[in-house]
Amino acid sequence: MTVNAERELNLSRTFVELADTLVTGFDMVEFLHMLTERCVDILGVGAAGLMLVDDRGGLRIMAASEERAHLLELFQLQNNEGPCLDCCRSGQAVVIDDLDAEAERWPTFAPEARAAGFRSVNAVPMRLRNTILGALNLFSGDARGLDDADVRVAQALADVATIGILHERAATDAQSLVAQLHTALNSRVVIEQAKGLLAERLQIDMDEAFRLLRGYARQAKRSLSDVAQDLLDGHLSSTALASLAAGVMGTRGGIAPGRAKLRR
Repeated sequence: MTVNAERELNLSRTFVELADTLVTGFDMVEFLHMLTERCVDILGVGAAGLMLVDDRGGLRIMAASEERAHLLELFQLQNNEGPCLDCCRSGQAVVIDDLDAEAERWPTFAPEARAAGFRSVNAVPMRLRNTILGALNLFSGDARGLDDADVRVAQALADVATIGILHERAATDAQSLVAQLHTALNSRVVIEQAKGLLAERLQIDMDEAFRLLRGYARQAKRSLSDVAQDLLDGHLSSTALASLAAGVMGTRGGIAPGRAKLRR
């Protein structure tokens, strides 16, 4: 199978997988995390992140394929500069082949992204007609921006995310949309808190902590945010976490059996 044929097959499978997620029980945070991971697989970028506009018009981080992307998204918000902000302001895709050439445009973000190991960055908007809902950010380790075909694929994936956000909501029902976004944004905060707690307890990094939470949620067939809230409330026992860390995650190349040590 050629590289192009393999990518087309992977893309088709991704759309089917995302469509299945929408039908079988929609969890927006899980859905958007899955989307960022598939962007990395299909487009060959190093990492992906996604931001949404909240009910006050500000941007909030909703998903990232790994912690480096999450921190760069946060850095953009804290410094009010970067590709995601430019993309949301203009409503147009931002394609940057070489971050070194953008030092004047983004004097704080460009060197921070380079220090994180990225040399190029792209952002595509998430639109509802003329309203910008957010942006999908793609970071690469080499000085290669997305070509026209890749940008179209990235935009199609961003459009899937937009459909997910509006799932089972009338596009014209602004009140429902705001309520849905508010719930999802609150869920994201709970998940970040749970990741930090779990990373501290098991002495693992944030990426491992998220994979552990997500694996537990999938195994239990529960929403990621509900599992995160249970952990914060003390309803998810240390024994259950340690067991999953030593078993399920160990078999997936994450936490090796016997490595996880709970800190009380």
